[in-house]
Amino acid sequence: MLNGKIAEIAERIRTLREILEISEEEMAAVTETSVEEYRAAEAGENDFSFTFLYKCAEHFGVDIVELLTGEPPKLSFYTITRKGQGIPIKRRAGFEYLHIAHLFKEKTAEPFIVTAPYREEEQDRPIHLSHHEGQEFDYILEGQLKVVMEEHVEILNEGDCIYYDSGHGHGMIATGGKPCTFMAVVLKPQEKQEDKGNE
Repeated sequence: MLNGKIAEIAERIRTLREILEISEEEMAAVTETSVEEYRAAEAGENDFSFTFLYKCAEHFGVDIVELLTGEPPKLSFYTITRKGQGIPIKRRAGFEYLHIAHLFKEKTAEPFIVTAPYREEEQDRPIHLSHHEGQEFDYILEGQLKVVMEEHVEILNEGDCIYYDSGHGHGMIATGGKPCTFMAVVLKPQEKQEDKGNE
């Protein structure tokens, strides 16, 4: 994530939370952080992980793009994102996400091109596991990805893919000596898609 944008995103999160009359304690529980960690994030003192932003957007009932840009997506028929374009999100772990459907509204999925950096020191360490509601599809475009699905470890190569329930613990790092680029499609929970259809 671009450093100059962190304060703006933090302000949007705080403003939405206050408008919706949601407590800091509730948001800390939703984002699985301590109240102190949540307050620091909302104050713009820390960068945001994708999972943190995704959980905030879901709980507020807004598109993640609205948190990132301050503008809701407006297109409903189709959108084209040219190579290398999109909305960038940079994680603390060095993962770079490029949101590639940021202009499309009421998405049932969030598609990204993700670049995971290769770090020698991470290769033998336990991999941090995240989880969020819904499902996810990852397709390897270049390099190798070491994926941990709870107690299972898999190595994915170029052309390999994985589809999983993201409510289970999952984590990944680039392996094989170079960065890994992959497409990640985060699918929203079915019941939330059905709720939107009934509105």
